[in-house]
Amino acid sequence: MSRPPFLTLPACARAYRLATSRGEFAVHDARPVSRARGTVLLVPGFTGSKEDFIALLEPLADAGYRAVAIDGRGQHESGGPRAEGAYEQGELARDVLAQAAALDGDVHLLGHSLGGLITRAAVLADASPFRSLTIMSCGPAAISAVQQDRTRMLIHALTTLDMEAVWQEMRRVDAENGPAEDAAPELDAFLHRRWMGTTPEQLIATGRQLISEPDRTPELAGVALPKHVISGALDYAWPVPSIDAMAKELSAVRTVVQGAEHSPNAERPAATAEALVRFWGIAD
Repeated sequence: MSRPPFLTLPACARAYRLATSRGEFAVHDARPVSRARGTVLLVPGFTGSKEDFIALLEPLADAGYRAVAIDGRGQHESGGPRAEGAYEQGELARDVLAQAAALDGDVHLLGHSLGGLITRAAVLADASPFRSLTIMSCGPAAISAVQQDRTRMLIHALTTLDMEAVWQEMRRVDAENGPAEDAAPELDAFLHRRWMGTTPEQLIATGRQLISEPDRTPELAGVALPKHVISGALDYAWPVPSIDAMAKELSAVRTVVQGAEHSPNAERPAATAEALVRFWGIAD
């Protein structure tokens, strides 16, 4: 679960609901002072939200990019139906295409973790709205065996318990596994609020995708779009060597953010923003 380093939006950003042909989505939209060099659409991962990118908004806007971070269907402040079929990968990919269209296309697309799989599916369905694709902390196929087991346990819990009971069980397991990570009370409150605002069927359906995702790297390699693969030096969801191999097969720009693990966007935002801006400058 990504933990944003802070929750206050920078002065360059505002929160609102982006209207698209597939409904409204909660966003944080940061805009540069002068004319934008381009627009960036930031898609979060499993159990995540737009807040996972909050530390990137100001540095990206300062570099001249309009940065739009989004809550996907059924995530946090974007509503969603109580039906697993609504969260099939193809449905979520079509949401991304609709979001890009609402931003007038020509978008630099970035997906974090599960968002990397969803944005890959969107690009494979239709690459025309995008200037580039960045896959962050996401590998070529299903998550590691250990994480598959953990995700199966979570799916089982979500099918038998309510969201509050699952949250309390996760907190109990975390406490058994070691000392709790220090966090400000407002961050703990936010993480709980985000969890409770997320539709359980979204978590169940996307969790199953993480467990069963096939390797679509050869398909993506055939898409004529500038590509960037970025990760931390360590990653618990996908082994870094598998991310390296995927980047090589994609002929992608490869960035490893030292000192970061699964969420370089939150853990090392300055270095991550610098790498993104450098890549988009090449892609432009």
